Amino acid sequence: MSDEGENSIWISIGCSIAVLAAVSASYKFIEPNRGIDLKIHAIYISSSICCVLFLPADIASYIFTDLTVALVASVYPVYRATKAVCTPEESDDKEWLQYWMLGGVLFMLTTWVDKIMETGSKTSTVWLGSLIFASFWLYFPLTCGAALVYDKITEPLLGPKLKPLQRKMSNFIVYIHQTLANAVHLYLIWIIFMFLPAGLKRIISIAIGTMYPFVCSVTAAATDEIEDDTYWLTYWAVYGCLFLIMDLTEAWLGRIPGFYTLIIFITVYLMLPMFRGADKVFRKVLVPLAGLQELLILRDSIQIKKQMLKDLDPERALIVRKSIAKFFDGDDSDSDPTVLKEQYMNSWAKLPKIKLPTFGKQPTETTNLV
Repeated sequence: MSDEGENSIWISIGCSIAVLAAVSASYKFIEPNRGIDLKIHAIYISSSICCVLFLPADIASYIFTDLTVALVASVYPVYRATKAVCTPEESDDKEWLQYWMLGGVLFMLTTWVDKIMETGSKTSTVWLGSLIFASFWLYFPLTCGAALVYDKITEPLLGPKLKPLQRKMSNFIVYIHQTLANAVHLYLIWIIFMFLPAGLKRIISIAIGTMYPFVCSVTAAATDEIEDDTYWLTYWAVYGCLFLIMDLTEAWLGRIPGFYTLIIFITVYLMLPMFRGADKVFRKVLVPLAGLQELLILRDSIQIKKQMLKDLDPERALIVRKSIAKFFDGDDSDSDPTVLKEQYMNSWAKLPKIKLPTFGKQPTETTNLV
């Protein structure tokens, strides 16, 4: 590679990082407004069109690249989704779930387009620039396009229709899982899949990773409960990383038999509640990489308190909370598991005893249920 070509690569990488820094700064310092000001949308769209169409080709070729698209449409949203799941606030879970329902699916379903275009051509530059501005429009604080689309279209129009579809798809997935438990059926399907063209395998793997999660995400966002929002936002954050890995490696590994089969198996592992794979990968990989372990522990403690208040009467919940607080407020140097267990059992033994239900008979003994 010539020095000029190497310099161009570094300039392009620098421009992509600069765009990411600008995106991060705008999201951090600008107050969101749910996209209610239509004048801002008009200004944003007109400015985007001018940049995409009239920016000098030499400059546009450095900025509107695959790397910039990946950073703006996937990498930064993965980080924000990870942080949203870890923070005690619950509103940001729904906010970024709304983005992944639109922006994440858009990014994943359109990555094949630039592959059929000539790299560096005007058409390719315009397409990549359009993707960048469209993805940023969805979460830019002054436009909040994802929230706007959700409020005006997704919730009132798609939500009622997708709820019955989700139930049918869930039942169908259970049926498929039970069928594939038979090794013969699984082997036959794998043989058929192996003879499909690579492009069709890619479409199938992406469809499996996006269609059912999209339907579930729409119905989850329409409810007041936050647990389902968090579950699917966790999935999208992890699947976004898996998709990036697939997109970056399929040029070399896509022709190897079993590549897309592995992608599908990983996707199913991440998706289905029976495995909770996304939550495991999220906690073991994404959270440590983002340096958010403390925030996640705080979030978990809040969820434990909410569940405790839900399951126990107020008096016993207060006693349990005090016991837990005393347990964690001890000497950190005393980490002997036996001692810690003894401390906990002593706290548990001091709980007031309650009577067990005897279904019409006179109770004869009591126990200290928590």
